[in-house]
Amino acid sequence: MISNWSAPLVWARFAGRVAGKVRRPAAPVTYGLIAVCCLIFVTGPAAGLSPDYGTGDGLLAAQRAYFHRWGVVPAELFEGSARAALTPATALFVHGSWVHLLGNMLFLYVFGGLTEERMGRVQFLLFYLGCGCLALLGYAAANSDSAQSLVGASGAISAVLGACLYLFPGARVTSLLPFLFFVPLRFPAWVVLPFWAVLQWLAAGRTAQGPGVAYLAHLVGFSAGFLYAWGRFGRTTRVKSAPAPAPEGENQP
Repeated sequence: MISNWSAPLVWARFAGRVAGKVRRPAAPVTYGLIAVCCLIFVTGPAAGLSPDYGTGDGLLAAQRAYFHRWGVVPAELFEGSARAALTPATALFVHGSWVHLLGNMLFLYVFGGLTEERMGRVQFLLFYLGCGCLALLGYAAANSDSAQSLVGASGAISAVLGACLYLFPGARVTSLLPFLFFVPLRFPAWVVLPFWAVLQWLAAGRTAQGPGVAYLAHLVGFSAGFLYAWGRFGRTTRVKSAPAPAPEGENQP
């Protein structure tokens, strides 16, 4: 099973000053997507919570069958099977582990709200699903001989990051950097998000694949999200964001 997630940076907060004041946008689609992903995960075999899937080798077999049924298998996707043709949509809601789920949902929670508010609920949902499927299809096309199942929402979430980069380039992202001993630092989105994309590109260039992270899906999703925001909203409707006030005890850079 190949997980569609990577977190070289842990995002603590994404905040911008829009129209002169800081506010948390209403984001029912974002919260709904998070709820659906969590519900599907806790009722499936990957969570390890249901006794119906057994334990030990039986649980591992149930997990493999589950990922094969609902995940994208590149070697099967382009054979014309109706079931396989639906898997780019179903795989967006399937996660391989608690870390996989929580990492994806953190990214979606932090970056999804403002993007949803800017696009509108219906458009954001279609954007999320469309770019997520495109990211999975892009990975499958580049690895058409692979029999590994691909699951996860980070192709779609990467598209949200790409759209955020275009729409909110000046918004501040509070980041925890492992190589700086997890000291919280605040950078504008135009610094952090391209840095994240470069890390995905470098990782995707590795020759060894196999079970791991589908970095190519991240790149396809990120590019699709940025290009969609650029084509749909253009330069004249770009939102200018200023830094939000730091909480007490946190220094502004």
